[in-house]
Amino acid sequence: MPSLRTALLQSSGRPGRVDENLEVLDDAARRAAEAGARLLVCPELFLTGYAIGADVARLAEPADGPSLRAVGEIAARHGLAVLHGYPERAGERIFNAAQLVGPDGAVLAGYRKTHLFGDFEQKWFTPGEQTVVQADLDGVRIGIVICYDVEFPENVRAHALAGTDLLLVPTALMHPFSFVAESLVPVRAFENQMYVAYANRTGQEGEFEFVGLSCLAGPDGTARTRAGRGEELVIGEVDPRFLSASRAANPYLRDRRPGLYGSLAPARTAP
Repeated sequence: MPSLRTALLQSSGRPGRVDENLEVLDDAARRAAEAGARLLVCPELFLTGYAIGADVARLAEPADGPSLRAVGEIAARHGLAVLHGYPERAGERIFNAAQLVGPDGAVLAGYRKTHLFGDFEQKWFTPGEQTVVQADLDGVRIGIVICYDVEFPENVRAHALAGTDLLLVPTALMHPFSFVAESLVPVRAFENQMYVAYANRTGQEGEFEFVGLSCLAGPDGTARTRAGRGEELVIGEVDPRFLSASRAANPYLRDRRPGLYGSLAPARTAP
């Protein structure tokens, strides 16, 4: 089975300017397709910007809104799948969401962030309730989480047990948490025997300083490609043959003892 060439867009786009962000996305999709990529992963809330405060209510769209149609046209025009982050309106509720659109422009999957980070997110967003969302692309089983979600080992392990090969993580990782991109994400890939595509924002945006460092981590715990701190498009390979061999050699999932883990399920108050 051939590798799935995957591009990660590291950019904060133009906060508050959906039309301009769609132009940035279109250009990135063109460059990714020219480099042979079949998948482009954008950062968290890429279509609107992250530090937009109360504007999130104005900019939120339904899952089948005009921005989705625009992203579908971009994906189809360039012949690659696109994962984009946006605020999703569903009635009175707003979700921090991401959608995966296929190379034909059709929606493959939609996900709502389950673990909300900080005062801004907890004020404006409703947490999602579905942990594992998956789709298939070119024979690769793709899963989706958003930013803070990947920092909970239970989320990623649920994907591993469901057979996710490549976990997409649109993110808005900010200073001083660089260690998440540098250390935690490659460890998640290793301990769960999957690829993890972590696409971050970059630069100053309102009160937040995003650190970049987007990466595609492999099941051997190494970053197969890594961005710096600025605007960048990086590309790496998701190799199903290497993943299969790595899983055969790594015993983590086989050696689990679920009967011992019952105490992990109930919610507990931190000491």
